[in-house]
Amino acid sequence: RAGLTGLEFAHGIPGSLGGGVRMNAGAYGGEMCQVVAAVQAWLPGQGAARLEGAELDLRYRHSIFMENGGVVLSAWLSLEPGNGAAIREKMEDLARRRREKQPLELPSGGSTFKRPAEGYAAALIEQCGLKGLSVGGAQVSAKHAGFVVNAGGASCADVRALIALVQRRVQEET
Repeated sequence: RAGLTGLEFAHGIPGSLGGGVRMNAGAYGGEMCQVVAAVQAWLPGQGAARLEGAELDLRYRHSIFMENGGVVLSAWLSLEPGNGAAIREKMEDLARRRREKQPLELPSGGSTFKRPAEGYAAALIEQCGLKGLSVGGAQVSAKHAGFVVNAGGASCADVRALIALVQRRVQEET
């Protein structure tokens, strides 16, 4: 609404700003590292601290918070003035692409697996015949194998067990 561009890629990614910074969330060629200038964080043994972008060690699905146990309290984002209509159009395009390819009709935590150095996790999972595999109410999506969905009544233990099973099978078979 403010006509600022740079964060369109995040439209539709589930979660919070703090979680997005912690894991350097991204999609469709964009990542939080491209827009995070600094954060206010709570660091174990230190308390509140401001950390600048370079101090965050943001890289593919990683940040310093995965090592130091810190919690992101707030963030300063560096966005640029843009064309409001173009921004909305890009967000609508990304939403359309997500609806076509992702299992948005069922609850999930979003894309579940990290992309390997070469290729895509979903392709490896599908290659191993794991689409539709279930543990309790958790299921590898039949629409996109990179997502674990709640097909009905899934517990946290179901989701964790299914993720571990998929990781083990893909490791063994590929």
